[in-house]
Amino acid sequence: MSIEVKICGVNSPEALAWAAEAGADFVGFVFFPASPRAVTPDQAGAISASVEGGPRRVGLFVDPADALLEAALAAARLDVIQLHGEESPARVAAIRARFGVPVMKAIGIATEADLAQIAAYAPVVDRLLLDAKPPPDAVLPGGNAAPFEWRLARLAPIPKPWLLAGGLTPVNVAEAIAASGAPGVDVSSGVERARGVKDAALIRDFIAAARGWEKPAPSI
Repeated sequence: MSIEVKICGVNSPEALAWAAEAGADFVGFVFFPASPRAVTPDQAGAISASVEGGPRRVGLFVDPADALLEAALAAARLDVIQLHGEESPARVAAIRARFGVPVMKAIGIATEADLAQIAAYAPVVDRLLLDAKPPPDAVLPGGNAAPFEWRLARLAPIPKPWLLAGGLTPVNVAEAIAASGAPGVDVSSGVERARGVKDAALIRDFIAAARGWEKPAPSI
C-alpha cells in the first residue's frame, strides 16, 4: 500500500499546484491566526478553486468555534476537519456529528504515556495524527519542526488510519516511516524554503522519499 502524504500549511495557488502535481493525497489549510501559514476561509476557498480535483482538502483548526467551521466548510468545501487543539473526545464527537465531515484529531506525543490518548479519541474520529508535543512555551500546537521518538508509535494499537507528523523532511521521512510503521505522513515546515513559504522541489523530494520512488534523471 502506498504511503499517504499530506502537505500542510498550503497558503498559495502555487503550493497547491505543486502538491497536486507531486501526487499528494491531502493538502492542509491552516485556520489558526498565529500560524505563519494561516489563511482565512475566503483565501482557502480561492486557493482550493485554483486547482480542479487533486488532493483532498483538510482544514486545520485549533479549538474552533462552530462559526469558523461553518465558514471554512462553506468557502473551501473541505473534505476533512483536522482538530489540533485541546478538543475533548466529546467535543470532537459533537463536531463530527454536527458537520458530517470526516474528522482527524492530532495527538501530541512526547513519552509513552501520551499514547493513552489514542484509546480515548479513536472511537470518535475517522483518522488520527501523531505529532510531536510542543514545548510548554510554544505558540503553535504543531508545525514546530520538532520530531518525537518515532518508535513510540509502535507501542500502542492505533485502530484508525493515521499520519505521522513532527520535524519530517525529505532527508528523514523514510527513516521515520520505517521506525514508526506509519501508513502516512504529514509535513509543513520540512518542505519550505522560508517560514511559511512552500518549495516545489522539496515537496517533490519529500513525496518521492516517503514512497521510495527513484528520482528521475535530469534531462540533458
